[in-house]
Amino acid sequence: MISQFFVTLGHRVFAAMYFLGGLANLFFQTIYYTFRPPFQKDRIMEQAKKAGFDSFPIVSCVALFIGFIFALQTAYFMQRMGSEMYIASLVALALVRELAPVITALVVAGRVGASITAELGSMQVTEQIDALETLAVSPIKYLVVPRFLALMLVLPILTLYANALGIFGSYLICVYKLGISSSMYLQITFDSLLYKDLFTGLLKTISFAMIIAIISCFEAFNVEGGAEGVGRATTRTVVMTFMMIIIADCFFTSIFYFIFP
Repeated sequence: MISQFFVTLGHRVFAAMYFLGGLANLFFQTIYYTFRPPFQKDRIMEQAKKAGFDSFPIVSCVALFIGFIFALQTAYFMQRMGSEMYIASLVALALVRELAPVITALVVAGRVGASITAELGSMQVTEQIDALETLAVSPIKYLVVPRFLALMLVLPILTLYANALGIFGSYLICVYKLGISSSMYLQITFDSLLYKDLFTGLLKTISFAMIIAIISCFEAFNVEGGAEGVGRATTRTVVMTFMMIIIADCFFTSIFYFIFP
């Protein structure tokens, strides 16, 4: 039993090292091909539409209700202390620095990341990626780079949109439910937000976009076992991107805490 435990542990450690090494290798190759011509503007914009424009409905729904929920939960405590006016600043800071970047990234990871893995994984099992290599076309240049750049382009835009919509949801609750004046709410919100708050949130989204693109493509390129393998890879993509996004958010929050106190 003890020997089996260490064998299993060893397999897990080697699997984790293989996964992280594969991600690093794919990331550096993607960066390399990003700056090599020809530049595929049409494919980048096509992927940006799929990842960004098509995600607006679900991001809108999630961001608006996050604003509703957070304002109501904050009001529950603030009303007991007679400090309802601070709800606006708390909601704005929480959304801009943490909630909007993370929630938007998780939504995009679940929707777009899974779609990328399913699409490229199907190409892998049908040997279309091997056909690209036969034609001397780099799969990373042709398939990974457009999705990588598209996610880096649209995720900050989606996050800014989620910031605005979440604050708007909080505005509706505070003004029409809690009786806070509209001018006071807006003044407190804009007074509490600084450029560093917006900067830290958007910088996180760029790293989240890289995580989603690289993990999704890595899992797709390593699909084995036909349609069942595509399903397993898609599940792993969602799980691993969620975990890596939370870990990256914790890391960057710790860094920003000391750099931008």
